[in-house]
Amino acid sequence: MFESQQLQRLLAQGLLELASLTVLVETTPSHFKPKLDPTAPLTEAAMTNQKPSSDQQPPSNRRNFMTKIIAASVATGAVAQGSKAHAATNAQPARAANGARPKVIFLDVNETLLDLAPLKKTVGDALGGKSELLPLWFKTMLHYSLVATVADRYEHFTTIGAAALQMVAKNNDIEISTADADKAIEPIRSLSPHPDVEPALKKLADSGIKLVTLTNSSSKGVEQQMKNSGLQQYLTDRFSIEELGIYKPDSHVYRWAARKMDEDIGDCMLVAAHGWDIAGALWAGMRGAFLSRPGAQLYRLAPEPEISEPTLEEAAAKILALTGK
Repeated sequence: MFESQQLQRLLAQGLLELASLTVLVETTPSHFKPKLDPTAPLTEAAMTNQKPSSDQQPPSNRRNFMTKIIAASVATGAVAQGSKAHAATNAQPARAANGARPKVIFLDVNETLLDLAPLKKTVGDALGGKSELLPLWFKTMLHYSLVATVADRYEHFTTIGAAALQMVAKNNDIEISTADADKAIEPIRSLSPHPDVEPALKKLADSGIKLVTLTNSSSKGVEQQMKNSGLQQYLTDRFSIEELGIYKPDSHVYRWAARKMDEDIGDCMLVAAHGWDIAGALWAGMRGAFLSRPGAQLYRLAPEPEISEPTLEEAAAKILALTGK
């Protein structure tokens, strides 16, 4: 009886691990998946370090391939490793129990560092002066950036923003041409920083913490934003999700950014004025500092970040007060 129960438990555990690994493979975006060689040993390096392929295997082919992998994994214990890897992707947010400073601070750009007021003005004018439609426009833009991520159809953030503007306009009996929508979005590349941003970035940079932008804007777009705003001098690097073709708050973005900086994700912190962005970072295992700018709120179903302040200067003071190792 004991042996039978033990066998049943082992079988159940194996089925759960198989399901876990299958979900991991089936739900990873195609452009983020490594291209695996079925004849090569199934190692962590093989799963993570090979160059991503833009080719997407049909679901039936992936399932057949998974069957071969599982069969080969029984003898090597790779299924258990896959289960642990999947658990790691759902890691709880890092907690700096020892009060350590982050080694890298990733900075969201739009609204976190840069004041969107000029952009809101041109978009509001395009919408016939109906400023009450601005929140709907921004939410529609975010919505369809996630649609693009899920559907594996990347478009530049400004392209999605212009399309979202036309959609909101049409629902309110306002006609906006594609050219006029593009023109309304143009100010996003020449925004000024909030007054609290530059003094805070200088203090953080002087402390030796690496500062890196992590934005949904395109690579060229964030380059122009940092140049025009005068903030480039404080940065170690600039990261754009364009390199991945996946929008924040997908967890892959935050883990990718930490890997690019060659740091453990728990030693990195995201600073953002968007609750959805902080939630994505925390769920990926990154630390978080939320800027509660007017109208910004944390997502109620996500963990709370260790720092939450109205301005970047106040958040920077909290970060610099951390002295643990």
